Amino acid sequence: MPFSEAVPKAQAYPKGAGSSSSLLRGLQVLLVDDDTDTRNLVTSVLQQFGATVTVVASVRKALSAIEKSPPDVLLSDIGMPEEDGYTLIREVRNLEPEVGGQIPAIALSAYVREQDCTRALESGFQMYVTKPVEPAKLIDAITKLAQTNCTL
Repeated sequence: MPFSEAVPKAQAYPKGAGSSSSLLRGLQVLLVDDDTDTRNLVTSVLQQFGATVTVVASVRKALSAIEKSPPDVLLSDIGMPEEDGYTLIREVRNLEPEVGGQIPAIALSAYVREQDCTRALESGFQMYVTKPVEPAKLIDAITKLAQTNCTL
């Protein structure tokens, strides 16, 4: 399927949420994933909904980006080479709150077992989204996280 067909149309998203292009307006998202296709798809979807996206491919680059400017939401792949998403969330949660230690975080993972989700949530992620990423589910997760977190 061509990439342009993989990016969904606005009507696939939650009703009553306002214009699709403004649903995430003003939201700063840090996306951490080593897979180029996933980064491209997720970035395109988030930008379609108004988010500003910073994209990195490793834990070290993510921590550097957080140090420069903590995002409103962190989206991180779990299975990455060298250092994984569990390492990232552990290091983020060890930061002082004012420098990003309480960033709302969503784990992205191809692992679909219940224990994988449980481990991610116990590690410090607030939500778990499986790959391949379904754009509507991702947008729904981000909006729910934003609604339940007063820092957004």
